[in-house]
Amino acid sequence: MGSFRLMYRSRNRIPVDERKAELGDLFTGARRFNKEAGISGALLLHGETFVQLLEGDESAVRSLYSRIETDPRHDEVELLEARDVDDAVFRRWAMARVGDEGEADIRLIAHADGVHPAAPKGTTPEQDAVLEEMRAAVRARA
Repeated sequence: MGSFRLMYRSRNRIPVDERKAELGDLFTGARRFNKEAGISGALLLHGETFVQLLEGDESAVRSLYSRIETDPRHDEVELLEARDVDDAVFRRWAMARVGDEGEADIRLIAHADGVHPAAPKGTTPEQDAVLEEMRAAVRARA
């Protein structure tokens, strides 16, 4: 079953003192919306840089990306990849935090008091390859 994959990079505009609460709200809303829209993916947040990978139906993914491009929490939004793929590699991940170099990747669950790690599970070689592309996108901006 095919899927559409889109990866972008942007600059985080959330003020540092509001970041924890705002990211908790962002993840809560994103998980709910993504589940309803059939979108899965992963998010890497490193310093001021976001790299996010979205997978799902092309029209749903492109619609979400259009909203992200105008979201005041982001600027310098840059499309890195948009293509059809044989299968979504993050089908079971509504949202995840991708670790920096040497850190673990964490599937996330949003709660009222913020975002918490889900039960740890291993990643597949396909997921590892895409996660490394995301880390490389952050390094390219540095």
